[in-house]
Formats: sequence, C-alpha cells, structure tokens
Amino acid sequence: MLELAAMVGIDDKSEGLARAERLGVSTTHEGIEGLLEMPVFPNINILFDATSAAAHRANHQVIQQFPQKRMIDLTPAAIGPYVIPVVNLEDHLDVDNLNMVTCGGQATIPIVAAISQVCKVHYAEIVASIASKSAGQGTRANIDEFTATTARGLEVVGGAEKGKAIIILNPAEPPLVMRDTIFTLSEGVDPQQVRNSIKNMIEQVQEYVPGYQLHQEVQFEEIPANEAVIIEGLGPRYGLKTTVLLQVTGAGHYLPEYAGNLDIMTSAAMATGERLAALNFETTGS
Repeated sequence: MLELAAMVGIDDKSEGLARAERLGVSTTHEGIEGLLEMPVFPNINILFDATSAAAHRANHQVIQQFPQKRMIDLTPAAIGPYVIPVVNLEDHLDVDNLNMVTCGGQATIPIVAAISQVCKVHYAEIVASIASKSAGQGTRANIDEFTATTARGLEVVGGAEKGKAIIILNPAEPPLVMRDTIFTLSEGVDPQQVRNSIKNMIEQVQEYVPGYQLHQEVQFEEIPANEAVIIEGLGPRYGLKTTVLLQVTGAGHYLPEYAGNLDIMTSAAMATGERLAALNFETTGS
C-alpha cells in the first residue's frame, strides 16, 4: 500500500506544499536537493515526478545514484518505457523509471490498443482538447514533447503502424471537461468486435478513472480499396475507419471536475505506484 512520505516543490509559497504541511506530510521547497537531505528520504521507494520533461531528465540523473528507488514519470520526458496501466504495466515492473506518456496518451492509447486486439491498426490520430485553465506551466512548456511522445505511444503501446497527436488548449468559459477524439484506420473487421473490445477497455480504465467514458457511440466507416487513403510513410491504406469520442471528468476531490487531464494522469500514476508497492511487499514483506 502506498503511503505519502514527502512532498517536494521549488516555491516556498506553494499552496500544495502548505496543504501537505497542514496534513502532517514532510515537505521541502528546495527541489530534489532538498529531498536528498530529508530524514525520510532513505525510506522512500517510489518517487512521482510531475515537473517538466527537462527537469525530470535532471532528477532522473540524481535518483540513478540510488538503485533501490523507482521513478514514475508524469512528464513526457520518456526516459523509461511508456506505461499505460491497463495495457502494459505488467511488462515493465522491473524497470527503474516508468513513463506515464501524457494525459492524452493515458486517455487515447487504451482505445487504440483495444482496436489492435482485434485487428491490425494502420493509422491512429488523436486530438486531445483540455481546458486552458487546467494546463499549467509544465503542460505549456512541453507541447512539442506532448505531441511527439503521445504519437510514439500510439505506436509502441497502442499498436498502430503510425500515430499522430494534436493537443488543443480550449479557452472556453466556463471551462469544458477534457475531450478526446480518436480516429483509426485498420484492416477490415466486424465492427461489433471493435465495439466490444473498446467497451471492455473503457470498463478497465474506469476502475481507476471513474470519469472516463464515451461521449458518443463509436462510429464506423468502410474505406474501400479504390478510395484508399495515402498515409505518409506507409502509402495507401484502406479498411475500417473507427471514430471514438471520449470525455474525462475529474473526480473533483481537490482539482475542479473539468481538469480530467490532470485526474487521469495522476490516477494512472497512482495505479502504477500501487502495483509497484504491492510487488515490493510481495518480494520483501515490507
């Protein structure tokens, strides 16, 4: 079982650090250097890094000096393998740095993987639309990394031959919940098989992200060979086009409900941490 041992930041006026202190959690505003000096540090086994891609690379270099400690990376730095809990977590329980891809990746890669379970996916394109108010400095600084890492995750974990990712920061007022659109072009297959696989995957994700759900019914379109789509790097492809529209509503425990992008990322990271903690207990009994 996970137990929060310390919270680390770089702003001594941080609301999050102040809240942690009120809850009796050890804190430091001196970044990773401050963490190393904390009395509780030797007892910490798992570190969650929610900084930025550049900061995580530096933090990773420091933590590598401590072989027993594992890092769960909530940035798109992608030092370690891409991890989507419902798809491939069990394949990466022995690595020291697990990358949670991006919020868009956590929302959309499971769907592409679900389609890949029943047919070959030639192309997957996703559009993640999040409320501008829920996009912090880290998100805004990592737009390029977001698109590159998510696209690669669609291929490596989702199983698509080629992936593409787009992010939209929606300035609407009041803020809208996270919306994700997934387009895939796959080999021809019974649409009901695809629908069933997607439904099963959504139910699995909902076990740790209850606000994850279809926004509309899954849509299908047959692309005949004489109307093949030219995909860059792949050439002409035809078959079944699948369109999936999702929405992710946050739990509203601390962050607002529209911040589903933050909720799915932290929930996926926590699910990963809980599995690592359980594995550690199975191995060491502590």
